[in-house]
Amino acid sequence: AKLRAMLWIKSLHIVFVASWFAGLFYLPRILVNLAMVPADSGAERARLLLMAGKLLRFMHILAPIAITLGLYLWGRYGIGLRGPGNGWMHAKLTLVLAAIAYHAYCARLYAQLENGASRHSHVWFRWFNEVPVVLMIIAVILVVVKPF
Repeated sequence: AKLRAMLWIKSLHIVFVASWFAGLFYLPRILVNLAMVPADSGAERARLLLMAGKLLRFMHILAPIAITLGLYLWGRYGIGLRGPGNGWMHAKLTLVLAAIAYHAYCARLYAQLENGASRHSHVWFRWFNEVPVVLMIIAVILVVVKPF
């Protein structure tokens, strides 16, 4: 029964992480488009801000659930906690902190764009958009391969 419960929680954790990261992938793409909107295109700007705001609010729900489920697995079942060869978990937790910081920075960038105070070009946002891809690739490798 304990294994079955752990597998349910792990499954939900994966679903919520994937959903949160879908937002981390797509929100910066919306920010790219916002940075490209001509000054005289109020309707396009308003539509993109609405999309970004709704996605950000959804991400604010997904992230804490994903993190809570992960912490529960870590604390309750000791996944990556006990024994030698669990350095991968420390690296993964560092990436989780980086994803949280990235999420928070996305919210800050959204607020700047909403207020017309962003100083970043669409090219900068295109590069910024790649960060969660790198985070996810490394995290998945750490979890599956457990290289150290």
